[in-house]
Amino acid sequence: MTTFAKSLGKSSGALAGPLLKWYDRSKRDLPWRVAAGHPDPYHVLVSEAMLQQTQVATVVPYFHRFLAALPTIADLAAADEQIVLRLWQGLGYYSRARNLRKAAIAVMQQHNGRMPSDVELLLTLPGVGRYTAGAIASLAYDRRAPILDGNVVRVLSRLDAIEHDPRSPAMQKRLWARAEEILPPKRAGDFNSALMELGATVCTPRNPQCLICPVAGQCLAYERQLQHVIPPPKKAKETPLLVRHVLCLRDSRGRFLVEQRPPTGRWAGMWQFITRPTEDFSDVLRTSTPARTALGTVRHALTHRRYEFHASAASFDGVTDSEKWRWASPDELHHLPFSRPHLKIRALAEAAFGCHG
Repeated sequence: MTTFAKSLGKSSGALAGPLLKWYDRSKRDLPWRVAAGHPDPYHVLVSEAMLQQTQVATVVPYFHRFLAALPTIADLAAADEQIVLRLWQGLGYYSRARNLRKAAIAVMQQHNGRMPSDVELLLTLPGVGRYTAGAIASLAYDRRAPILDGNVVRVLSRLDAIEHDPRSPAMQKRLWARAEEILPPKRAGDFNSALMELGATVCTPRNPQCLICPVAGQCLAYERQLQHVIPPPKKAKETPLLVRHVLCLRDSRGRFLVEQRPPTGRWAGMWQFITRPTEDFSDVLRTSTPARTALGTVRHALTHRRYEFHASAASFDGVTDSEKWRWASPDELHHLPFSRPHLKIRALAEAAFGCHG
């Protein structure tokens, strides 16, 4: 670890000036940023929750839609979970949405509706980890709180020419310490934003634009021409494939049969067409088996697993509502929260039956 220790003195004092000047003239115009002053802590909370494992371009329209429906933290706390999931529909990782709502409730009940500015208090909110707490404290309140996301990890690893795996617990500890050490006494929030912006637009995973980097003169990886191999790539792991069979049933009134997923686990609380691990739908089709038409296969990849949904459709009236499923009109279908793969299946079913919600 001598490389890391040696680099500390070289870059810590000289980063803030050039980095902040570059940020002031080059930062992207994003809806959760403000031209002057500090952003609303509620906006920071929502944007940071959405940005976890999701690209900025994808998040922007969701952020606008979410705030249009729930403009304040009080509105979010009072909202039904199904409404929040519907607003989140398509973003994935839906536990973020449920925790966001729980955090809003905690702020209303425990902090009189005001988002805490202290990192330790922020960490008590559901779903708020060290990174999000640091982002809220620094961006919204200009507290001197470090952050460490993927972009910042990459920037710091290259600045200090760290050739070790930044995901290891030992390196995470060192990088958090480094992120705190280089924070300037003023404009801590802008500095954190600048680090993230640099990683997102200049110090990119592939083909970093070192010639236009404002801190290239402080970068040991650039000096040693190691920027293309730092940080080391994550070792690929084989992800298991899970096969699911989906039955889209439509009755003579034009309604579709849907079921709600369990309150915990993947896609918790969201709705889907009748989905089983095999083609056995006897629990639903108790009286007879209608002729089915294949709709196609929808593939969906998550971080640790892959899915194949083999979808088929049938017209059938022989199912009654139960605690496990219910009939929904095409209009109702478009007001229920569906996971991304089932949104695609919904489109296939609607096209097959010639209907639109």
